This record gives sequence, structure tokens and C-alpha cells, in this order.
Amino acid sequence: MTDTIRWGILGAGRIASTFCDDLALLDDHEVVAAGSRRPGGADAFAERFDVPHVHGSWEELVADPDVDVVYVATPHPAHHAGALLALNAGKNVLVEKPFTMDAVQARELVAAAEAADVFLMEAMWTRFLPAIVALREVVDEGRLGDLVAVHADFGVGFEEDPEGRWFAPELGGGALLDLGIYPVSFASMLLGTPQHVVAASDPAFTGVDGHTSAILRDGRGRHALVTTTMFASTETRATVIGRDARIEVDSPFFRTQGFTLVYSDETPERVERPYVGNGMRFEAMEVARCLHEGLRESPVMPLHETVSIVETLDEIRRQIGLTYPA
Repeated sequence: MTDTIRWGILGAGRIASTFCDDLALLDDHEVVAAGSRRPGGADAFAERFDVPHVHGSWEELVADPDVDVVYVATPHPAHHAGALLALNAGKNVLVEKPFTMDAVQARELVAAAEAADVFLMEAMWTRFLPAIVALREVVDEGRLGDLVAVHADFGVGFEEDPEGRWFAPELGGGALLDLGIYPVSFASMLLGTPQHVVAASDPAFTGVDGHTSAILRDGRGRHALVTTTMFASTETRATVIGRDARIEVDSPFFRTQGFTLVYSDETPERVERPYVGNGMRFEAMEVARCLHEGLRESPVMPLHETVSIVETLDEIRRQIGLTYPA
């Protein structure tokens, strides 16, 4: 492992471009390779980011000896196949969220990483934002008192487009996996794995979920209320409620730069952690830290929690009858 982390990008779409824009802000990270399953599919991407090695297949990308970490940035139905290929090639892997389509696939990736003795992490970049790090510190210090509830929503109003990825069952479309993963992961970060899940949903015109809500209750009586929709733009806020105080996270919470700590009898306290860029470089910095310290997973986004989050998504899907093509 060199001091500079050398990235190979598997999948050359919008999220990969956003990620690489942020990598350019880091002196010790470099994109050295890009690959696509379509011949020439990564050419424009490679030209934009001055990538020296362009591969016409995933197999060629994961075999590239100059690549330290493979970033899997495909649509999520292909996360499992792309990540498994990279892990079996002995590469460290960062996988876009949602990690996989179901918990069976998630557990397979974790087992493959353990067998190959390589690093694996879900790219839930919100968790590494400076403001979210500060939020966890406030909670860990007990300043809210005992936690009671977490509320989080994420809604975007999309025009009905039969050709759009958001509505395509074969591409894992729907509100839950694309948008709802953020509230569910946020709740997991604070309350852990729910013991009980109650979900409700209404479908979009293609049959994928258009508007989904769930109550996630743990064994201590703490509730998370999460909701997501493709029918309208929402405030996209998050609130963490304790017996002594609450945290109101600035909208949109998934890329927030601050929050307000509210007490019942004191002046509210502002916490601001501004950053430059899209906010995705912080997860890359965590990957680098873990690799330099010889860690095989991140203690901030551990693999057992990633699997647990996918299990929660599976249970919500079971209750609302959301299925996808095999």
C-alpha cells in the first residue's frame, strides 16, 4: 500500500462523477482506472477525470495491479456482482448504498471479504460528514439524556418517466432503496437494529414503491419514524429526541453542515461544520485511514450494521410487498 490511495471506479455514472469530484480535493487519493461492462462506456468519464487506465470490462478493472480500492458505483442491482468480482480478485472495496438488494447478498459479500482478508465498506457517506460526527459526540456525551425517538424523511418529487431509473423495477427503482436508505441508516446509527418494524406504502405507476413509511422500534421502547417518497419534495430533515434535549439537523440532513441543540429551558446551541465539495470525500478519507491502520472494516460503518440495515430494508419490503426481478 502506497501513501496515495489509488482508486479504480467500477461504473461510470453520476454518483461516480460526484465521488471523483470530491477525490480531487484530496492530495493523497488518485483515480487510476475506470471500467464499464459496455465497450467505451467509461471513455468520457476517464477523459473528464484524466484517468490513465480505461478498461472495457469489470474483470480487467479488478485485475489492474495499480488499483488499491475498487469503488462500486453501478445501479444497486449490480452492486453484489461488481463487489464480489473485486473481492475475489483480492481488492479492497467501497460499495455504494444501498449495499445490496437483500441480506443474502450482503452476507455473501461480507464472507467474501473475510475470505480474501480485504477491506469492505458501504459508502454511506452521510455518516462521515463533520456535522454528523459532531452529532454522535453530543449523543455519546449524554447531553440529550436517554434517547426517545428519531425522525427522518427524504422526499423528491420526480416526474413520472417510464424510462427513468427511479421507476424501473429492473434497476431497483422506488423510494425505499434510493432515498429511504438514508433515513433508515440514520436511525440505525443512533438506535441500532430494530426489534419490531411496522411499514406502509403506496406504489408508483410502475409498481415500485412511491411513498413508504416505517416505524422502527427497538427493545427499549425507542422509536424511529422514517418516511420517503418520490411523489413530492419534503423538508428532508432529521430530529434526534432525548428526554433532556433534542437535535434538529439542518436540511437536507443527508448532506448537512450543521444542527441545533435545543433544551427546554436554555438558549438553543448551534453547531456548524461547513465543508467544501459534495461531502463524499470524508468516506474516502475513512477508507484511507482504515487501510493505513490495517483495518478490514470501518468501526464507524461496520459490516454487521450494514447487514442489519439491509435486513431492515428486507423486512419493510416484505411488509409492503415490494419485489424486484431476479
